[in-house]
Amino acid sequence: MNRFGLILSKTYMQKLKSKSFLITTILFALAIVVGTNFQSITGLFNSDEGDEEKWEVVVHDENGAVASALEQQIVFVNEQISIIPSEDAPSDLEEQVEEGEYDALLTVMLQESGKLEATYFSDSLTSDQYSSDLQIAMQTIQSNLAASELNLSADELATLNMPVAFNHESFTDGAKSAEELDEARGLVYILIFVIYMSVLIYSMMIATEVATEKSSRVMEILVSSVPPIQQIFAKILGVGLLGLTQLALWAAVGFISIQLSSDSFEGGIYSLFDFSGNSVGTLVYGIIFFLLGYFLFAALAAFLGSLVSRTEDLQQMLMPVNLLIVAGAMLAFFGLANPEGTLITITSYIPFFSPLVMFTRVGMLNLPMWEPLLAIGLTLLTIFIIGWFGAKVYRGGVLMYGNSSSFKDMKKALILSKKEK
Repeated sequence: MNRFGLILSKTYMQKLKSKSFLITTILFALAIVVGTNFQSITGLFNSDEGDEEKWEVVVHDENGAVASALEQQIVFVNEQISIIPSEDAPSDLEEQVEEGEYDALLTVMLQESGKLEATYFSDSLTSDQYSSDLQIAMQTIQSNLAASELNLSADELATLNMPVAFNHESFTDGAKSAEELDEARGLVYILIFVIYMSVLIYSMMIATEVATEKSSRVMEILVSSVPPIQQIFAKILGVGLLGLTQLALWAAVGFISIQLSSDSFEGGIYSLFDFSGNSVGTLVYGIIFFLLGYFLFAALAAFLGSLVSRTEDLQQMLMPVNLLIVAGAMLAFFGLANPEGTLITITSYIPFFSPLVMFTRVGMLNLPMWEPLLAIGLTLLTIFIIGWFGAKVYRGGVLMYGNSSSFKDMKKALILSKKEK
């Protein structure tokens, strides 16, 4: 156990002090601070816009009635827009806009059918934020014109445009409501992304660690002094502790930033990330499935990394592992929209997909306890089998040098492992 502890502490401290770890941790922490204060930061850029300068839109309307109606209606949509009716020719108004006398030109035509047709002229087709507000105001005016043609009152028009009150309820006992699903979806989405990126990065880190030590010929000494099963799990636990340290630091930064943030976290994008309700249980499952996914793919990465002699060959060897992780993430994101689908249900019990897919089902549905426990048990069994088989491949693989970057080399590693006993 002393040798196991030495390898674990060496792996942990070496990675903890590395520049790549420190830079990544600091940059992502800054990203968290920016994300949690996004509304305050954008408010700084918008604070200077105020009521001092309005977006002046000159309107050419042959009929004359639409421009005056637009001038009254735009106040309810965006007060920053100023409507200026004009009787000048459209070509003259275009020149005035190009010279900067006005910000934009809106040419309006009332067709015989009663339909409005408008052309918006400005300096850009993509950066103009006011065109959609003008379109909304024009849509209201067209509805009012149609209502007057049909002799509809204002109340009748409001009733006609009133949305249907549509409520969705489930007859299943304990089923989550639409509000609870919306609350869970944001948290599950974030945790899926965290699990996916963490498993992908830390698995690659373990494989790189093994390949680096192998290229330095340190492995020949380690294999003769420490059992391979201790080596492989010491490295996995060392990098795992490093990952938990990094995630804990990011969580602490996020929590402190949220507490000190001046944002209300109400409305807008934050309405999709309401962490109230059953978020504690979802977080617990997130930690469990993160650990399961990490140990599963880390064990795979460790013994596959032992088969290569150069770090340049790692990408080719780990490609199937990366594809499994990506496939699990795609299934999980698909499951956010349809967590009860047959494909999602079946793949949630496959150990290579369970950490992401079963977690999605647990976060989005009220499952019986035996379903996540069965997935956890199958994943633990798979980790044990991969660890046992990986230790055998690891013992022989770390002693193989040369251009060994093929899965055919597993057989050579197993034969070499038996000779070394």
